[in-house]
Amino acid sequence: MKLSVVVPTLNSRDQLAACLGALSAADPTECLVVNGPSADGTSGMCRERDDVDVLVEIDARNVNVARNAGIQLARGDAVAFVSHDLTVDAGWTDAVERGLADAVATTGPVHAPDEPASDGPESRTIGGRQVTYLDGGNAAFSRDVLTELDGFDESLDVGGARDIAHRLAAIEESVHWEPSMTATRRSDTAIQPSVLADGGDGPNWQWRYRSLTYRLVKNYGLRPTVAYRVARHAVADGAGAARDVLGGEGTPSRWAGNGRDVFTGTLGGLTKGVRARLGDRTPRRNPNGLSARADRAVAVHDRRD
Repeated sequence: MKLSVVVPTLNSRDQLAACLGALSAADPTECLVVNGPSADGTSGMCRERDDVDVLVEIDARNVNVARNAGIQLARGDAVAFVSHDLTVDAGWTDAVERGLADAVATTGPVHAPDEPASDGPESRTIGGRQVTYLDGGNAAFSRDVLTELDGFDESLDVGGARDIAHRLAAIEESVHWEPSMTATRRSDTAIQPSVLADGGDGPNWQWRYRSLTYRLVKNYGLRPTVAYRVARHAVADGAGAARDVLGGEGTPSRWAGNGRDVFTGTLGGLTKGVRARLGDRTPRRNPNGLSARADRAVAVHDRRD
C-alpha cells in the first residue's frame, strides 16, 4: 500500500515539528503539509526538513479546504490525515494498513500522555443508518472512497470528519476501528485541532450549531429526528452553561449570548443544509467538495521526482 499522509496546520510550528518527527519515524510513502496563512515561520521550517515531501500553501483558514488541497496532490492509493498537535505512536503505519485491509476508512484512539487510549469508536444510529464517527486528526481512507465522496465539505468550518462519517454510512461503507492505530495529543493542547486549523481560539457555539444543523439537514433532510437531535444538544449545552452561572464560573450575560449564538447558528445551518441537500441529490451529499474548485493552493513546494 502506498500511504500519503496529509497534515493540515496553521500557526503551530512547534507542535507541527513534533508531529513531523513522529511521522518521519513511522515512514509513510509521502508526507504533505498543508499550511494556512501562518505567520510563525511554519513555511520556512517545512522547507528545511527533508521529511516533508510536499508543502502546500493555502490562504484559507479552513481545515476541510486544507484536507482537500492535500488530497489533490497526494499520490498514494490511501490517504491519511493527522492533526498537527498529534504524534503518531510506534507501529502506526502498519496499523493503518491493517485498518484499510477490509474497509475503505479507518480510525484509531487518540490519547493524552500517560493516559490509556479509548477502547472503541463513537457510534450512532440516525435515520436508519449506523454511523461510526472518525477522529479527523487520526484517520485514513482509500483513494477510491475519497473520490466517490468528493473529499470533504468545504462549507463546514468544523465537523468535516463527522460529516464524512454520515456520508460513508449513506453509501453503505463501514469505518474500521483499529485499536493499534494510536496517536498522542500534546498535554498543552486545549483546543480541538479542527478549530485550531480554522483559526479559532476556543469554543464557539455558533460554529458548533451551524455545523451540527447543516450536516444533519444535508444528510437526512427535514425530519423529526434531526430537530430532536439539535434540540437535545441545545438543552444539554444550555443546562451546562446554566450550572456554570450558578457555580460562579459564568455570567448571565454570557449565558444569554451563548443562547443567541445557538439560535443563529442553528438557523444558518438549517438554511445552508437545505440548499446543500438540493444542490447535490446524490448519496455523497457534497456540493462544496473536492471537484468544486482547483485553485486552493497559493504555492506548492514539491520535492518528489
